[in-house]
Amino acid sequence: MADSKIYLNVPFAQKDEAKALGARWDAAQKKWYISADKDIALFARWHAESGAPESPKSKTSADKIAVTGVKTYATVKDFVAYNGDAPPWD
Repeated sequence: MADSKIYLNVPFAQKDEAKALGARWDAAQKKWYISADKDIALFARWHAESGAPESPKSKTSADKIAVTGVKTYATVKDFVAYNGDAPPWD
């Protein structure tokens, strides 16, 4: 049971702090974790209980594309599409 991992929700900006406290990176899961023998109180702000719902995320443009099937771009008045023949700055 010593190999048991407790996964954490560590924002990228706080990764160095979590690492300094003893958290490790699981490359396969792409999440930070601590072993079960560590004091969870040190990591309480990053620990999400397994039954707790995750915070709702705002929809990204990729989510909107998946729903509508159409990708839209911001319009710029002076936009010139690059066709690949010659650089547009020459």
